Amino acid sequence: MVKAVENLRKKKLSGGKRRPNHSRRAYERDDYPLEPVAGETVRSAQRTRGGSLLYGLRSAAEANVYDASSGKTSKSKILRVTANKANREYERRGVITKGATIQTELGEAKVTSRPSDDGVVNAVLTK
Repeated sequence: MVKAVENLRKKKLSGGKRRPNHSRRAYERDDYPLEPVAGETVRSAQRTRGGSLLYGLRSAAEANVYDASSGKTSKSKILRVTANKANREYERRGVITKGATIQTELGEAKVTSRPSDDGVVNAVLTK
């Protein structure tokens, strides 16, 4: 579903119908944000200007977790989202954003990447 360019539902002060000045341009295309949750990994492709593709996550099963004490990164299964300072509703719904705290098999980790833009979940283990 695509967002509307402008509000054409309201009537003008004169009581007339509002009509768009022009049709939607390609650079005006917009979509609702991806809100990745824990689950089977699903990526979404979006075509950019120049024909390249950007991939964002719709859901993620694993995270690349960095352990500062050993200096190693390993892939770990995401169990659930424990906290999300971006939005209390995201915390309730289990949406993974940058800064969210997730429970992994290795322990609690803080997300350092932007999953909806980067297409991957990177996290740092917290003690």
